[in-house]
Amino acid sequence: MIVNLDVTLRDGGYRNNFDFPLDYALDHARESVAAGMEWVEIGYRNGSFKPKPGLGRTGVGADDYIRAVAEVVSPDRLCMILHPKNITEDDLERMYEAGIRLVRFCLPSGTPEPGLAMLAKAADLGFTTTVNITRVSQLARRRLVELAAMSGDAGADVVYLADSNGSMLPSEVSQLVNLVGSVTDAAIGLHAHNNLGLALANAIAAVDAGATWIDSSVLGMGKGPGNLVTEQWLAYLGRRTDSDTYDLGRILGLAHRMESEIAEAKPSLPLPDLVLGHFDLSVEERAKLPVDRIGDAFSAARELTAAGAR
Repeated sequence: MIVNLDVTLRDGGYRNNFDFPLDYALDHARESVAAGMEWVEIGYRNGSFKPKPGLGRTGVGADDYIRAVAEVVSPDRLCMILHPKNITEDDLERMYEAGIRLVRFCLPSGTPEPGLAMLAKAADLGFTTTVNITRVSQLARRRLVELAAMSGDAGADVVYLADSNGSMLPSEVSQLVNLVGSVTDAAIGLHAHNNLGLALANAIAAVDAGATWIDSSVLGMGKGPGNLVTEQWLAYLGRRTDSDTYDLGRILGLAHRMESEIAEAKPSLPLPDLVLGHFDLSVEERAKLPVDRIGDAFSAARELTAAGAR
């Protein structure tokens, strides 16, 4: 069984400063769940990796926002993601009380222990938990194995491989899923970005290799060129299984509303983001590229990659 998680309101927030109108956020969560998505991620708790002032509601994840969503969607479908350095144990307790039931930890590869200790506390509170190992394309395989094993030992229900740079190939995804599956009994998930247009192929490869949790976003709305496109993924699953587990028509209706009401949601593959994916560079490196001159940006990205290899 595939567990599908809608990340639109969180990852899509990178395009509009997490400033989704409340009525849209509520309707999005309700429609996503009504269409059969097992979980809907409604935002960050206390900001992304580098919190900044002025973030909208899906970047802050305040208690009153959680409660508002929990009034229209069962808490058993609501999740939130966080960076351990941005929260306290009190945050976990308040999130659970307000209505979150799945909490996702972005795990720093250098110092994972504090985050894993907090994950264990979240499990004790009753949360379903995931560890999201970010930028796996740049992570040494030995370290990935260590982090996956540590996460399972800490009680993570799911270990997610996040292709944050959107640079991975299907064969590489398959290898990593098999590798992580050899060291942990936790379920394995994939969070795919679409810099090279391979998010759908990578999700298929992940599932074929044994992954059972897949992130996607409506219209692919997400950081950079976006994520695995929910409506494409559900259409594929419908063809693959010949079932109507998911209401594709309902998701298509939601996609149409998003495209009409949320200007930043329109699908896009900016050429600089394709360059970043080609060279396996993070979105933060975009600022170092002369993006208005794509040929020069390609050369600059090549130089950044060469410098990093030295």
